[in-house]
Amino acid sequence: MKIRDCFYLNPPKNSNNYKDYINYIDTSSVTDGKLDDVSYLTSDFPSRAQRMVQYGDILYSSVRPNLKHYYHYRDNYSHPIASSGFVLLRNKDTNLCDTEYAFYFLSTKEVVSYLSNIAELSQATFPSFSPKDLGGISLPIDDVKKQRRIASILSAYDSQIENNQKRIKLLEQMAENLYKEWFVRFRFPGYENVEKEKGLPKGWNLSPLSLYYKTSSGGTPSRSKPEYYSGDIQWIKTGELQGSFILDTEEHITKDAVAHSAAKMIPPFSLLIAMYAGTNVGNLGINVNPATCNQACCVFSSNGNYSLEYLYYFLKTQKEYLQSISFGAAQQNISQDILRKLKIVVPTEPLVSHFTKHVKVWHSSILKILEQNRLLIKQRDLLLPRLMSGKLNI
Repeated sequence: MKIRDCFYLNPPKNSNNYKDYINYIDTSSVTDGKLDDVSYLTSDFPSRAQRMVQYGDILYSSVRPNLKHYYHYRDNYSHPIASSGFVLLRNKDTNLCDTEYAFYFLSTKEVVSYLSNIAELSQATFPSFSPKDLGGISLPIDDVKKQRRIASILSAYDSQIENNQKRIKLLEQMAENLYKEWFVRFRFPGYENVEKEKGLPKGWNLSPLSLYYKTSSGGTPSRSKPEYYSGDIQWIKTGELQGSFILDTEEHITKDAVAHSAAKMIPPFSLLIAMYAGTNVGNLGINVNPATCNQACCVFSSNGNYSLEYLYYFLKTQKEYLQSISFGAAQQNISQDILRKLKIVVPTEPLVSHFTKHVKVWHSSILKILEQNRLLIKQRDLLLPRLMSGKLNI
């Protein structure tokens, strides 16, 4: 049984065209089964906003499938529209094929590699496959009851991973709320007894970020030397800055690559911010292990007693501003100079130290949960091919 036997591929658009607003899903909005961003648009809809999405549809990017831009849509956004960069799959008959099972199968390493090979051989401007290529793939198991059992096992892992993600968001929100309460609304411990001068609590000041933090950047080893990308040193790109800790990276480079490029070693628990790539501008990340990064990332280190945790939550409040001032022709960019000139509220050192102690407890909990998720994902991904091939009988 092939995918095209079970699914409509890019079914015709509904005649009810949305004119007032849409919730737009771009290919970059989804990665490996996760929906990171939906754009609420009321005008100037992108020309690629073509796929009218229904609950249960599968979205699978036809461009560079190795980037894993695929998603099983089970959300409740009104007027959801996806980019034409996706192949949209809609189940013809749920008694014939289980959609969740098909999604897990299409996310296997074997299928992604198969489609990536087709894409690399295509004559298109960007490496891509056609809906026909996807539709011609055969599902390994025809029995819909068995499909549902397999999907149930795998979704149990994903449910636990999702619950952990919610716990992480709650901890991050607690830290953000504390920052805003103390350093934006100025309701810190003992604030009732502190006078204000020029709109700030007495003893505080507003200073350029460069007085308290240093900045640096990285580089990209030559792509003409594939051997540079066969090492074990993590190499961070802006797409991996997602407002949390970075446990690992997509690409790894060698010591030789570091020695012959602008890439520099970054100590663990450094703070990075994205300077390039449009909507990524202002995104933050903290590396857990020694790493390097490309030139689109700015790396912060502290000059003294003001913690990177404090800077992290300050920069979170600046993302919208940084995006508004970003510039560039092909891409919207900011620079290290812009970041160094940012005016940062500088409270008393004891108060920042007190804040940092709270945050480090929450960050420690986040790291433990992230590690749990890493192990869950590893276990799920080991099970996936064995279940799909029938090697593991259920």
